[in-house]
Amino acid sequence: HSFPTRRSSLSLSPPSSSLSLSLSAFHPLPFSRRGVATTSTTPHEVQTQLHRMNQDDQKRRVAQAAVDYVSEHITPTMILGIGTGSTANHFIDILSTIRERVHATVASSNASKERLQLLGFTVLDMNEVEHIGIYVDGADEADPKLQLIKGGGGALTREKIVANASETFVCICDGTKLKETLGEYPLPVEVIPMAVKSVSRKLQAMYAGIKVVLRVDEEGKPFVSDNGAHIVDLHNFLIPNPLQVESEINAIAGVVTVGLFAARGADLLLVANSKGEVSTSTAADPVAFQ
Repeated sequence: HSFPTRRSSLSLSPPSSSLSLSLSAFHPLPFSRRGVATTSTTPHEVQTQLHRMNQDDQKRRVAQAAVDYVSEHITPTMILGIGTGSTANHFIDILSTIRERVHATVASSNASKERLQLLGFTVLDMNEVEHIGIYVDGADEADPKLQLIKGGGGALTREKIVANASETFVCICDGTKLKETLGEYPLPVEVIPMAVKSVSRKLQAMYAGIKVVLRVDEEGKPFVSDNGAHIVDLHNFLIPNPLQVESEINAIAGVVTVGLFAARGADLLLVANSKGEVSTSTAADPVAFQ
């Protein structure tokens, strides 16, 4: 495929009308490691809230860029793959402006499926689909080779299935997700429930110095994925060799999959910066990292 390498400045309409509106739209998942926006007016918290607003605006801008890309490349019978998470939600919402041009979609999570259906999209089961033309999803981290960490929202296995079935994987994110080396963000590993302790021990033995943490929900119970599995997050784990680590962890009995997307990374990386500019990168030309 030939992808453009360009920078463009996007302006979304309508913009957020007020500070309170922007903050009210910020709803992180309970098992996220991100903080929840508050209404406190202390200087530190105001600065934090303004940063979050800025980051959310970046997500909207890059989601618009992804819809522009889809609008340019979609065909009448193309199936679109739809990701999961806050940036993917912006993409879904903006994609509804060209809904009549979208033949059908495949969602990488129940949450995205419900959002798509509420907006009137046709959502197919993966088993009904032979080919996905374009898959659009966010990432928790991306490196210059367009290798990714994904799974902060808990949908890593279905995201990996959809990505591997897609001709073109377009990853969208804000500039905070760019890392020269993956691993600052905790690496998710989806695990069969009966194997959580054995897998955790194995991971701890394989990678000295990491911290293996069982993900929990807002009630303090083990988080359950759409597949009925649990997730352990690997902290303190810089990953200079993502392809090797992905293979090693996937080979452990009891692991469903690891949230490294190295064997099947992104084909195209759209990144919005704090100035509202969106850059387009490929592994051969990682513009966003320059």
